[in-house]
Amino acid sequence: MSVSSILLLVALGLALSFGLMGVINMAHGELIMTGAYCAYVTQLGFRALFGPTIPGVYFAVALVVAFFVTAGIGLLLEALLIRRLYGRPLDTLLATWGVGLVLQQVARSIFGAPNVQVVSPAWLDGGLRLAPALVLSFKRLFILVLAAAAVAAVYWFLRHTASGRRVRAAMQNRDMAACLGVATRRVDATTFAIGSGLAGLAGCAVALLGPVGPALGTYYIVDAFMVVVLGGVGQLPGTILAAVGIGSLNTLFEFGSTASLGKVIVFGLVILFLQWKPAGLVALRSR
Repeated sequence: MSVSSILLLVALGLALSFGLMGVINMAHGELIMTGAYCAYVTQLGFRALFGPTIPGVYFAVALVVAFFVTAGIGLLLEALLIRRLYGRPLDTLLATWGVGLVLQQVARSIFGAPNVQVVSPAWLDGGLRLAPALVLSFKRLFILVLAAAAVAAVYWFLRHTASGRRVRAAMQNRDMAACLGVATRRVDATTFAIGSGLAGLAGCAVALLGPVGPALGTYYIVDAFMVVVLGGVGQLPGTILAAVGIGSLNTLFEFGSTASLGKVIVFGLVILFLQWKPAGLVALRSR
C-alpha cells in the first residue's frame, strides 16, 4: 500500500495536466526530483539555524516549500513553452523531455552528482508493532496519510470550488466551456501549476525512503504514466484504482522474481487490459 500511495502521489498531478491539456509532460519526474531537493535544502536551512538537532517541524515546512517551488516552475514552464505547443503532442513530449534534461543538469551543477540524504524527523522514526514479525514503518504510514490528504484536497478542489468546476468543464468539452466564458488558457496554467506542485509533494515523500539524486524522478515517470493511462485519462477514481493495482502487483511479483521481471509482467498485464478496455478503468462519461 505504501508503494501504491507513492505512485498515486506521483501520478495525481500528471493525471490532471494530461487529462485536461493532453500534454505528455516528460519533465514530471524532474519536478519530483526538485521537490526532493527542496526537502534537502529546507533541512540544511534548519540545521544552520538550530544546529545538529533539527526541530521535527522542518519536514512540514519542506512540504509547503516543495509544493510552491514546483508549482512556480510548472507555471513558468506552461507560460513560456507548453502554451505554444498545445495540440502538438509529439512536440510537447520532446520539449518537456529536453526541459527534464536541463533540470537534471541544473541539479548536478548545484548539488553535485553524488546522492544526498534527507534525514527524517524524529516523529517518523520507528514503527507501529502489530506482531513480533510485523512492524509498520511510521514513514510509510505517513506517506499513506499524505497521499490520502492529497486525493481529498484534489477532490474538494474539483467538486467544491469555482476553479475546479471550470477545470471539469474544460476536460469534458473545451470548446463549449470557452463559448460559455471560461478562460481555458488560465485554467490550463492553474491546473498545470497544481499538478507540478503535487509532484513536489511526491518528491518530499520519496526523499523519506532513500537518497536524493539528479536522476530520482526517472525511476517513477514510466509507472506514473502507466497509472494515468490505466486509470482513464483525467479520472480521479480511476487513478486511485490504477495506483493501488499497479503498486500492489509490482510488490507481489517481486516476491517470486526480480524487480525488473516483476515490472515487465505488470506492464504486459496493463497492455492486455487496455486491449480489452482502451478507455481505462474509468471512462469519461459524456452526454
